[in-house]
Amino acid sequence: METWLDRQRRVFAQALDEVAPDAPVVVLCHKDADGLTAGAVLARGLARLSRPVSVRLVGRGESPWSDPVQGEVRSASPGLVIVADLGVRADVVAPGAATVLIDHHVPQGMPEGATVISGYGQDPVPSSSLLAYWCVQAEAEVDDLLWLAALGLIGDYGEKAPFAELADARSRYGAKTLREAASLINAPRRSASGDAGPAFDFLLKSTGPKDILSDAPPEAMVLRQAKDEVKREFDAARRIAPRFSGSVALIELSSPCQIHPLVAQSWAGRLKNQIVIAANTGFRSGYVHFAVRSATGRNLVEFLKAHAPPGAEQDGAYGQGHEQASGGALRAEPWKAFLDSLGF
Repeated sequence: METWLDRQRRVFAQALDEVAPDAPVVVLCHKDADGLTAGAVLARGLARLSRPVSVRLVGRGESPWSDPVQGEVRSASPGLVIVADLGVRADVVAPGAATVLIDHHVPQGMPEGATVISGYGQDPVPSSSLLAYWCVQAEAEVDDLLWLAALGLIGDYGEKAPFAELADARSRYGAKTLREAASLINAPRRSASGDAGPAFDFLLKSTGPKDILSDAPPEAMVLRQAKDEVKREFDAARRIAPRFSGSVALIELSSPCQIHPLVAQSWAGRLKNQIVIAANTGFRSGYVHFAVRSATGRNLVEFLKAHAPPGAEQDGAYGQGHEQASGGALRAEPWKAFLDSLGF
């Protein structure tokens, strides 16, 4: 009997088989540790299959469905587009090209004609990096890339996530080494520049997590500087006292760094009966970026859906993510309406 994992591997293999071996493959991936490592696994694994592959990191204010990104994808004339860790929605990413979406967030819809490999609904939910590793593993020898999948798991779920692959990686490479490497890989995208390119380049050429912790390559200094920058901003922001309205706690901050998820998570551990929202007005001009976390067990995607203001869907960045870790970005007027609905 075919298992869930067998099916994911089969449909991924079918998607590859239906594309000419010399057709360009474009990988779009998120810039956090999970997205970057998913992209690196796909790039390195497909290269071993002699597939011509290129990777486009999708950053702040972008999505696979935004016009600039879609224009870049079309200009590459791909035979196959793989979208990793960027969500699943009904819109088509690359009209005319075969498409595979690898993701583990709450789906916002299902695109017609695309292959969707989603970990959502599994128990436990695998990271996008692990999904990518499983898929490529069925086609190429990638045992030496297990550490990449492990960094993605740690980046999203922590070093104790209940997966055999992570336990194997901890045994091979050491829990501390993996934890510190994941932290460094995550740092550049949280920095003011948001440039995760050096982190991704480091993943492409490294042989293991110890390489990430070395001082020699030029990328190493960039990662360490980014981590120090983010720590300074986070240390300052965590001193900001929250405001309360019923079961919701609001922390308002202004930072060019993507620290609002860290702030929300740190307060959620202290305010165990609250839904915590950390709102950052300094991250991107014209927008309030916010992260929502809670130790209550509430479904935060549904919570945000219930309080969605008019215009929330304008930029396609509201109420996405995980049931226990969501957030988004709103322009000034929808943000004010959102706060009004919460009683602030």
